Amino acid sequence: MKAPPFEYQRATSLADVFRLWTEAGPDARLLAGGQSLLATLAFRLSEPTALIDITRVAELKGVADTGPLIRVGALTTHAELGASPLIATHVPLLHEAVPLIAHPAIRNRGTIGGSLGFADPASELPAAAVALEARILAVSAKGERRIPAGQFFRGLYETALEPGELIAAVEFEKAKPTERSTIVEIARRSGDYGMAGLALRLEIDGGKVARPRIVGFALGDAPVLAERAMAKLAGAALTAETIAQAAAALDGDLDPAPDMHGTPAMKKRWARVLLERALKKIAGISDSSGTKVGAAA
Repeated sequence: MKAPPFEYQRATSLADVFRLWTEAGPDARLLAGGQSLLATLAFRLSEPTALIDITRVAELKGVADTGPLIRVGALTTHAELGASPLIATHVPLLHEAVPLIAHPAIRNRGTIGGSLGFADPASELPAAAVALEARILAVSAKGERRIPAGQFFRGLYETALEPGELIAAVEFEKAKPTERSTIVEIARRSGDYGMAGLALRLEIDGGKVARPRIVGFALGDAPVLAERAMAKLAGAALTAETIAQAAAALDGDLDPAPDMHGTPAMKKRWARVLLERALKKIAGISDSSGTKVGAAA
């Protein structure tokens, strides 16, 4: 396959991005990590009139501690997320998600902004952002706005970004001492897209679950917030019985479409198993074989 012809320009600042974008017109595309865009170009699923390279824009880079928040620039690569001490300390769910993303070569080039903007429903980072209640900073030539991650993903490859907007950064609240989180998925091979996955975050307050967040990926056309399962956990002790009740309630949260990996019933089964494993890991409950699957830190 061969990409269609297009004009190439490189921006050096945000002001430069919006100037070039305006001049190139609405059919131009922004190039960051390029891990999704270049593939669509090769298969001619995208035929932009111009590519505007934003990889040199310093305003879009870096991980910073702003006090109450961790700010992650949109051009931060997956590998940089995984190597950041700030992410490991204050946003451990994001740190845990990185090794699940594709292969090292892709993690070295792919960016958090690209992953969220592409909105692939099988991707780990969109689900993690929703579980963490992140805020996505969208910037245009007219100004900026912060979009809650739960409102950002609108459907299959659809987001709340408006024409002329780009993702500049993602903001995460720092994890509290009472917070527990994990991300789990089922994939055929390491590096493959997950066939089903869950990102979880909750607090243990006085022995009871508070503010549970369970988000499915590869289980719908966007990250799926499992409200019924979350309701079973809220205010309850994290026991084997409560975990079983939450897993049973999860079926009502999911309506996955059949695909090459399995039927809707099979995907729901995978999701129930993943939820039980994840919650037992957080609670430090032994599995049926007597092996302890994990303990809360």
